[in-house]
Amino acid sequence: MVIVNERLTAYINSLDVGGPAYLERIEREARAASIPIIRRETQSFLRTALAMGRPHSILEVGAAVGFSALFMCEYAPPDCRITTIENYEPRIAAARENFRKYCREGRIRLLEGDAGQWLSRLTGPYDWIFMDAAKGQYIHWLPDVLRLLAPGGALFSDNVLQEGEIAESRFLVERRDRTIHKRMREYLYALTHHAQLCTCILPLGDGLAVSVKKA
Repeated sequence: MVIVNERLTAYINSLDVGGPAYLERIEREARAASIPIIRRETQSFLRTALAMGRPHSILEVGAAVGFSALFMCEYAPPDCRITTIENYEPRIAAARENFRKYCREGRIRLLEGDAGQWLSRLTGPYDWIFMDAAKGQYIHWLPDVLRLLAPGGALFSDNVLQEGEIAESRFLVERRDRTIHKRMREYLYALTHHAQLCTCILPLGDGLAVSVKKA
């Protein structure tokens, strides 16, 4: 199922000015290896949001090969520091190599291991938190995420619309996907009804929820 008309998405992406050559290279290699990378239209939104919000501390849950951390590092203020978490060993090695290769080790800290355990141990606060890991765990991580997010800070939750299936009845979803479907619906309800948050859900890429923690 397509969330936004494919022709419209293709046109919007055709207007994208692109990024530095090293980011384009990492993106091509990741897509060729079927490694999930934030979509072009989501990149464009984040680039604009970084210019507006100018965060000085970012926590990312789900580093993969380090593309999104490098992307945010590229467009955030020079004094911004990024902490990113990854649990899958082959991707940890790739991310570390990318951070080293492109001289970002001083600005990006990679934490290895289970995201839930790290979230419970970190102290924060963070101006931004970018969620892009195991979607079925978002609802479980939310209490610690809110604790770590600074007042006035922004929470970005990627891939929340599940290719449009989130709008379907659970009985129309493949049986193997019903648990994640249920949990993501719970997560989106929690974001939009939480007293501490102001949330907008955008049909951008595979769905992006943008939440601001009330001061």
